[in-house]
Amino acid sequence: MQTSLNQETQEINKTADRADILDYLSYSNMMEGNLNYALTLTEELLTLAPDNTRAQNNKRYYKKMLNDRAIESHQLASQRGEIGVEDTEEEIKHERKLDDYRNSEEFATYEKLCRGEDTQVSVNWASILANQFEKENDIDLLTRSQGKICQATSEEESKSIESYNNILLLGRATVHNAKTGKLETATYRISKSAWLKDEDDLAIRRVNSRIEAATGLDMSTAEDLQIANYGLGGHYEPHFDFARKEEKHAFKSLGTGNRIATWLTYMSDVKAGGATVFPYIGVKIFPEKGGAAFWYNLYKSGEGIYDTRHAACPVLVGTKWVSNKWIHEKGQEFRRRCGLNPDE
Repeated sequence: MQTSLNQETQEINKTADRADILDYLSYSNMMEGNLNYALTLTEELLTLAPDNTRAQNNKRYYKKMLNDRAIESHQLASQRGEIGVEDTEEEIKHERKLDDYRNSEEFATYEKLCRGEDTQVSVNWASILANQFEKENDIDLLTRSQGKICQATSEEESKSIESYNNILLLGRATVHNAKTGKLETATYRISKSAWLKDEDDLAIRRVNSRIEAATGLDMSTAEDLQIANYGLGGHYEPHFDFARKEEKHAFKSLGTGNRIATWLTYMSDVKAGGATVFPYIGVKIFPEKGGAAFWYNLYKSGEGIYDTRHAACPVLVGTKWVSNKWIHEKGQEFRRRCGLNPDE
């Protein structure tokens, strides 16, 4: 039906009614779980046939399904310990001693990297990235360039993931307080985020499948794809993606272990600012639309790799869109086996 719609658009002498094609195509996409696209097609149908009763009912039904899914997504994400949710009156201010921290050597390094400066720590990021993959064949689908993975997503996939209906799900991002176990907003994390399921859109399924093919890791226990938007001044100061030993309850409710790896996709270019930086190893990655970065958060022993402490630099001009895929330990037992060397 998608082919029919494309053909109808190009035809001068129409051989089919566009409204009929939209009707069938929206229904088939709904049955496949592509609710966002089904709603988009139905809304176009109603511009052509505003009195179409079935389309009116379908629109209400699709919106209800999307709303129910959004509520479920927020409920599940609240168990993760890291989610974009709207502010509430009960939020607790985070106790991070920001004044002391922002006078620290680490913060100074973070700021230098954000400005594009080199630091005393210098590494070959391309070599590090190459070593992250245990098999060279794992990245046949992608192209490495200057330490980043290029062509990780297509233009169409990025547009689909950033669709209007997904934007409606965005909420203020929060952090997990290790002391109280509660979610709260923090001045060191300014962005909005939302969680998207495989069944939400074909593009999401394709991106998740590509990540699995590239990394060789099992996605069945990974977290849902998170999209995040950083507006002007949006940033996330240095942090770890994995839970440290003292954070025993960080991912307990998921039952999938710690975050073994991170896949970060850049879905937009940024006119100025917005780099991803690693202060401990002096690495800086400036966003390029369609590009991605991948790193392991844990050694094969399960111990955390503290060199992965990283940050999202403030956006100075424009806006920044990214998606995150956090991959967990469970299911990787035969894909990334434990090693005898504690440093591997």
